[in-house]
Amino acid sequence: QLQLVESGGGLVQPGGSLRLSCAASGFTLKYYSIGWFRQAPGKDREGVSCISKSGRSTNYADSVKGRFTISRDNAKNTVSLQMNSLKPEDTGIYYCAAALRVGDYDVGMGRWRYKSYDYWGQGTQVTVSS
Repeated sequence: QLQLVESGGGLVQPGGSLRLSCAASGFTLKYYSIGWFRQAPGKDREGVSCISKSGRSTNYADSVKGRFTISRDNAKNTVSLQMNSLKPEDTGIYYCAAALRVGDYDVGMGRWRYKSYDYWGQGTQVTVSS
């Protein structure tokens, strides 16, 4: 079965940190650019960050720049999103998605958030609250 599985979500106080992981089963992540998206209650889904298949290009939403870091470990077939200095507005369900046809240029230019993704995970809840 081809699927992505997110983990690492939870409840954290403002200013805290979480590390989300996206693991693939049934296929190899190294051929895909990986995006992280989130959806807060009552809001549209938004792109948070993306890393290209080569790992050479990364991109972040303005709201998370300097606080979030995306990385990939192709040997472990995983992509991680390190989230620091969390704010209540970071609350939402976080999804990872894999895109075969998103390259370094798409990621670097921020166009990854508008592209079509081949696989999506089920999501992991992140709640930032005191």
